Amino acid sequence: MPDRGFRNDMKSLSIVCSLCTWNGLYKDYEEHLKTSHPNPICEFCEEQFDSTIRLEEHKQKECTKITVPCALKEYGCLDSVYRVQLQEHYLSDIHQKTIVNFIRRLMSKGTNEQYERVSGMDVDVGQGASSSITTTTNENISTQMQEVYETLNILASGIQTLNDDTQRLSSESIRLQSSIESVTQEFSSLKLSIQEQSSFLDGVKPNQEILQQDVASLKQKVDDMQYVSYDGTLIWKITNFHEKMMDAQSERQTSIYSPPFYSSSTGYKMRARLYLNGDGNARRTHMSLFFVLMRGPNDAILKFPFNYKVTFCLYDQTPQQRHIIDSFRPDIKSNSSQRPQSEMYIASGIPKFFPLTMIQQEGNPYVREDTMFIKVMVDFDDMPKTLLPYALSLNPGLPIHIHQLMIKQEIERREQSQSQQSPTSLANRPITLTMSPNFTDISDTLLSCELGHDAGSSMHVQQTPIEQDANEMVSQEPQETESYDTGITCVETRGDDDDPNGH
Repeated sequence: MPDRGFRNDMKSLSIVCSLCTWNGLYKDYEEHLKTSHPNPICEFCEEQFDSTIRLEEHKQKECTKITVPCALKEYGCLDSVYRVQLQEHYLSDIHQKTIVNFIRRLMSKGTNEQYERVSGMDVDVGQGASSSITTTTNENISTQMQEVYETLNILASGIQTLNDDTQRLSSESIRLQSSIESVTQEFSSLKLSIQEQSSFLDGVKPNQEILQQDVASLKQKVDDMQYVSYDGTLIWKITNFHEKMMDAQSERQTSIYSPPFYSSSTGYKMRARLYLNGDGNARRTHMSLFFVLMRGPNDAILKFPFNYKVTFCLYDQTPQQRHIIDSFRPDIKSNSSQRPQSEMYIASGIPKFFPLTMIQQEGNPYVREDTMFIKVMVDFDDMPKTLLPYALSLNPGLPIHIHQLMIKQEIERREQSQSQQSPTSLANRPITLTMSPNFTDISDTLLSCELGHDAGSSMHVQQTPIEQDANEMVSQEPQETESYDTGITCVETRGDDDDPNGH
C-alpha cells in the first residue's frame, strides 16, 4: 500500500481524461468523472455503465465490439478482428495460409543465413575439405528441411482436422437451426390449434350444459315411464328417505314429485307432491301431501273442473298393516281443479298429512330399509267411505280389475250382512267412542271408525290432519254412543285445502 507521501505525490500528477479532452491534477480526476461522466458509455458497443471501473472491466473482458490486431498482421493476415471472433479467425483459411507463408519465409531465411556463413569462411582449405564441408552443410539443411516439412505436415493435418471439425460443426449448426425453425413452426401451429380448441371448447361448454340438462330430463322421463299407471292409482316408492328428509330440512330441496300417472290411456295426467318437512303452517310439524293436475295430451276433450275424490295411503310395511289413510275432494271453485294451463298446475291436498314426530321415530313401520311407500288413488266410482280401509288393504300386486271385483264382492257381502240384522238388536248394544291421544287439533280431522260384530265393541275415532272450515266445529272430548251389532268401516272427510304456496 502506498505511503502517505507517495499518495500526496500522486495527487499532484497531471493527467488527461480518457473519456474526453479534460486535463488536470489526479486529485481532481475523480470529481471530474462524477460530474462529467456519471454514466460512461463504451465507445465500441455504446453500452452505458454506472462507473468508469465497470466500463474498464467491460472493455477488457466483455465487450463484443472491441477489435484486436492479428499476431500475423505484418505477414499478410487481417489488420484486426473482433476479440470474440479471434478463436474463429485462427481457424480461418486466410490465417492458416499466413502461417504457412510465415514458416516458408523462416525456412528460406535460415537456409540463406547458413549458406552465407559457409561462403564467408576465410579459411584456406583443400578441395576435399571444401567438398566435405559442403556435403555436411547440405545434409544439415536437408535434415532441418525434413523436420520443418514434418512439422508443416503435422500442422496441416491439424488444420485439416480443425477445418473438418469446423465444417461438421457448421453443418450440425445449420441442421440444428433448421430443426429449431421446424420445431418453432410446429409449436406455433400447435399453439394456434390449442387456441382454436380452447375457443371451440368454450363454445361447446354451454351446449354441453344444455345437453346435460336434456339428458337429466330424459332420464327423469325414462324413470317416470317405468312407474307409469293408467288406472288412476299410483304406488309411489320413495327411496333414500333419510337423505331426502335432510335435504328438505336444510331447504336444499323442500319437495319431491312422484312420477306422473293417468286416469286412463286417454285420461287425466296427474302426480303427487310431497313436502317431507311440511309446507306452510305444517312446516317442521307434519308431512304435507298434495295432488297436482298436469297438462295432458287429451285435456281438450276431458271434463273440467276435476271433482273426483283423491285418497292418500301411507303404507305400514309390517304385517300389522296400520296404514295411514286420508282423502279429500278438490274444490270445483278452486283453480287447482280447472284445466291446467302450464305443465303442472296448482296443487291441492292435505298439509298436515302425518306428524313428523312419528315418521322420525326409530323403527317406525312406515319407513323400512330407507324406503317409504305412498299410494295415490283417484276414486271415479264414488266408493263408499266405509270401503276405503278394505280397498287400500288389498294386495297391491293384484291387477286393478281383481281389486274392483273384490271390492264389489265386499260390498255385496256387507249389504247381505246388513239385511240380515234387525234395527232393534242394533239399538240395544252400547259402543264406546274414544279419541286418539296423538292429535290435539280436532278442527283438522278425518273421522274413521270400525264397528265389530260383537256387542260392546269399541269404535276408535282417529284424527288425521286435513284442513277444514273454521266455522265447522267438532267436539274434542271422548263420547259414549250406543252400540250397533254390525261390522262396518267408515271414513268421513271434511273439507279440502289448496297448497298454501299455490304449488
